[in-house]
Amino acid sequence: MAMHAPLVVVKLPAWRRRLLLVLVLLGFAALLGRGVYLQSFHKRFLQEKGDARYSRTLVLPSQRGKITDRYGELLAISSPVESVWANPSDVQITASQTKKLADLLGLKKASVDKKLANNTREFVYLKRRVSPELAAEIMQLGISGVYLQREYKRYYPAGDVTAHLVGFTDIDDKGQEGFELAMNDALSGKNGSRKVIKDRAGRIIEDLEAVKVPQDGADITLSIDRRIQYLAHRELTKAVDKFKANAGAAIVLDAKTGEVLAMVNVPTYNPNNPVNIQGKTRNRAITDIFEPGSTMKTVTAAAALEAGKFTPDTVIQTAPGYMSIGPATIHDAHPHGAMTVSEVIQKSSNVGAVKMALSLEPQYLWGVFNLIGFGSKTRIGFPGEVSGKLRDYKTWRPIEQATMSYGHGISVTLLQMARAYTVFANDGELKPVSLLKLKDVPVGTQVFSAQTANAVKDMLELVVLPGGTALRAQVLGYRVAGKTGTTHKLGDHGYEKNKYVGSFVGMAPASNPRLIMAVMIDDPSSGEYFGGTVAAPVFSAVMADALRMLSVPQDAPNNNVVIPSGVEDVKESI
Repeated sequence: MAMHAPLVVVKLPAWRRRLLLVLVLLGFAALLGRGVYLQSFHKRFLQEKGDARYSRTLVLPSQRGKITDRYGELLAISSPVESVWANPSDVQITASQTKKLADLLGLKKASVDKKLANNTREFVYLKRRVSPELAAEIMQLGISGVYLQREYKRYYPAGDVTAHLVGFTDIDDKGQEGFELAMNDALSGKNGSRKVIKDRAGRIIEDLEAVKVPQDGADITLSIDRRIQYLAHRELTKAVDKFKANAGAAIVLDAKTGEVLAMVNVPTYNPNNPVNIQGKTRNRAITDIFEPGSTMKTVTAAAALEAGKFTPDTVIQTAPGYMSIGPATIHDAHPHGAMTVSEVIQKSSNVGAVKMALSLEPQYLWGVFNLIGFGSKTRIGFPGEVSGKLRDYKTWRPIEQATMSYGHGISVTLLQMARAYTVFANDGELKPVSLLKLKDVPVGTQVFSAQTANAVKDMLELVVLPGGTALRAQVLGYRVAGKTGTTHKLGDHGYEKNKYVGSFVGMAPASNPRLIMAVMIDDPSSGEYFGGTVAAPVFSAVMADALRMLSVPQDAPNNNVVIPSGVEDVKESI
């Protein structure tokens, strides 16, 4: 019978059992306390850390509103693109994949490595705004931690033709110039969001909150007619090139509503690729001022007629072709002797305009200039608009009152000048101007009586006929009314001898004006600079096509155009 070894029993002392029990209980208490601390007092920190690894708030971009012309033709639209981004801490990439990724993005491999090496950031752009096709190629590389984000890129179908009006946006889709800037809030809309949980592969496995739907931006309809905008841009560019000018601007208004149908500037730029644009983004028609010269004589004549001191047939003695006011002498380009008020406008006599102005009280003449809009903004709602310069009548000296009568000593914008001529197209009513399409014809301000306005319009028609300074503004099949202007440019030390601004403001058809156009050519250097030579032909070419495009009935026979014989037909007093 086998014998069993006796069992060895180790009996711990009582104090050691108690100590071990206490230590175990303390361990459980510590774990319990730590759990309570983490779940109660440190909960937000842990949730943030967890969310950072698995939770993502996806931005659902809103689509920027469209900008269209008055007929719905697109001037600015947003196209969907993709932006490539990465979470460096999640990226798992081989050297071969890095090389392929860099090649697709058009970046250097070192640049990609540098972006992916920054583990302190959880979001880094690798490339903004790539095409959907390129984005698909990138995702086919299968790189963990590299993602796409939907964005929109602005596209401008009319390019440089409407650049100064529409403007452009930056890479974050914020307006930088033009209406993109002026109406950025309305165009932008509001982004939406979607909070989700993603796995390590970047797949969405759960929505954490209800989706906030993005609100797209509002669409904006401009008053512009893109067809007339193209015409004006084409002809203005030709003139600036032909006469080797520094710049040019042109505006076409709807004579009845004051809506801007075209507003162009040269030089211009491409808003689809706005690089090297310094000095080219300025909308000169609104932001630049110049002395209007003889285009102001029509306002002076209207003021004189409205005051009852002159009629169109009142004779003014302009001989011997100059007059002195204090130490200053005012000259005409040609001495004409006795002329009627109508002939003063037709021949563009400085002496005749001065005699009309000096017969009026300074306060009255200033009141007319002010009421017609000089010295104040048009409130057209475009960024950068200036008010021009019209000094208070209390500071006028006789020589200043005299020179302002023919457009010296007063500064205006081209838009102000175009708007001023709406009084002669609307029986004396000055129309407000608008760059947004209007539903109704706006009520204007009555500046002159219908009798005065129509009398001056008849004078303006003489300017475009033989004996006037604007034969080159004639339009086949339509009667035209308008006025030329030529002034020396102002420099740092006064008027510059060999620098000029040539301008023309006119309307057609003269029997019932439908369109008003103002043209300004800045510093032509080809040797020709009179408004009748450099600006009037732009008016003629644009009007000829625009009137027919709008199906405006003819009010003259097809043989109404008289070919100008030479420079004397356009030479005016400066």
